[in-house]
Amino acid sequence: MEHSAAEHSDHGSGAALNEALAGWDNFYVIIGSSAAALTGLQFVVIALTSEARTTTSTTALEAFATPTIVHFCSVLLLAAIITTPEHTIVTLTACLLTVGLAGVVYATYVTIKARNQRSYKPVFEDWLFHSILPIVAYVWLFAGGVFVPRDPAAALYCVAGAALMLLFVGIHNAWDAAVFMTMRRRRGSRS
Repeated sequence: MEHSAAEHSDHGSGAALNEALAGWDNFYVIIGSSAAALTGLQFVVIALTSEARTTTSTTALEAFATPTIVHFCSVLLLAAIITTPEHTIVTLTACLLTVGLAGVVYATYVTIKARNQRSYKPVFEDWLFHSILPIVAYVWLFAGGVFVPRDPAAALYCVAGAALMLLFVGIHNAWDAAVFMTMRRRRGSRS
């Protein structure tokens, strides 16, 4: 039975993709589990500080805390995508392009929301961790999707870098939010 060059090429690229994906299971189990656990902890922090919130701080919460949950969930989603069996070049590319593009749109929306809220004046560190780095991570993820058909192994390093960046951004932002809410609560109890 003869195979056409196109069939051989598709089979070869599928084999390259499966080979490239094979080594990533443990990495994504670790970061996916971390993202899931940190998402739960973020819910606890928000619930424990609910009595300290005002209408104006709710706007800040939407601009600064909600994106942290979204970034953790993005990492969890990426872990699920990468460890899904039987990916093809098309399915993996489509998933990564979709998540990357959606992330860029969302991170841009968050930047606008953070800029328009009035209950907190962001400093450079806030812009870096709530706007710049998430946008970079999602662009990097989108780029990984673009490169899957050309070089699956290199593309997966882009995806891993984006996932790690989102995880560390989320950790930083969750800690920052917890400290901010704790300090605000202390100031409120002194008055």
